[in-house]
Amino acid sequence: MTDNTVAGHGEQPGRALAGLLRNWWESSARDGREKPTQQSLAKRLGIDQTTLSRYLNPAHASNAPSRIVEQLHSALRAPADDLDRALALARAAAAAGKRPATPGASAAPAGPSADRDTAARRRGRSPVAYPALAVASLLLLALGGFVWWLVPTTTGQSDAKGMAGVSDRPSEGTDWPLARKGNVLWKARTVQLLLRANGLDVKVDADYGPATATAVKKFQAAHGLTPDGKVGKDTWPLLVVTVDSRTTEPDAVTALQYLLHHAGVPTDSTGTYTPSTMRSLKEFQESRNLPVTGVGDEATWRALLNAQGPDQHK
Repeated sequence: MTDNTVAGHGEQPGRALAGLLRNWWESSARDGREKPTQQSLAKRLGIDQTTLSRYLNPAHASNAPSRIVEQLHSALRAPADDLDRALALARAAAAAGKRPATPGASAAPAGPSADRDTAARRRGRSPVAYPALAVASLLLLALGGFVWWLVPTTTGQSDAKGMAGVSDRPSEGTDWPLARKGNVLWKARTVQLLLRANGLDVKVDADYGPATATAVKKFQAAHGLTPDGKVGKDTWPLLVVTVDSRTTEPDAVTALQYLLHHAGVPTDSTGTYTPSTMRSLKEFQESRNLPVTGVGDEATWRALLNAQGPDQHK
């Protein structure tokens, strides 16, 4: 399917997407409900209002990612039939944005001096400022060394302990998120797919309702956990499935592909671990400073879950 086919008769997919999202927003005031302000809607989506305004402006091409499109569709209660078309437009707009720039631009002069001048211009500095900056840097280094020589070093041991305490703190976004009854979209869908991968018959409807909570309790009880129906730091490590080229469980692979796609790494949802899935997974692992193995291990699942959007509730 070409971009023009998706957008409709040659219309740019980004503009078509912006028009559709705008229509969702304008039409949300129905059945006694008021249309949400862009400020309140942006806060709910976890983005700034300027970005949301750009997504909703048909005069400009929208590059709203699939995750935002799904959240807008849910928040604005847009027609169910619109979601597939909106996601297709979002993929087409993303693909169009990755095309290489038109050739023919004048090339910059080659050589170390030219490289240095180009870098200086990119930072908004004039090339002639480099000698002055170099002199100032040398003076600061000399002054710093002099001050260090004057300061007593008897506190070095306690300072080292203090620094060690700081470095031992876990970095942000490394904890398992909490999924519970009432969640919709990515948390619910991921839990449901992984429950199915573990042999539990659950409907994948992206709605963490009573049936999903009951299945979670059954899984927890079978693994010696307190059956509270919530998926947190103790349940996730048992629920996730290691995914690699040998994985034949389609629901586990689908969950991994779904999270990759909504973490900003375009990935087809096929349920099969393809070479394309491996490339996407390695790209994500590299972006998160994880071992680039192409294997969906526990650390990778945790990073993928923390790379999703904000919670969505009914």
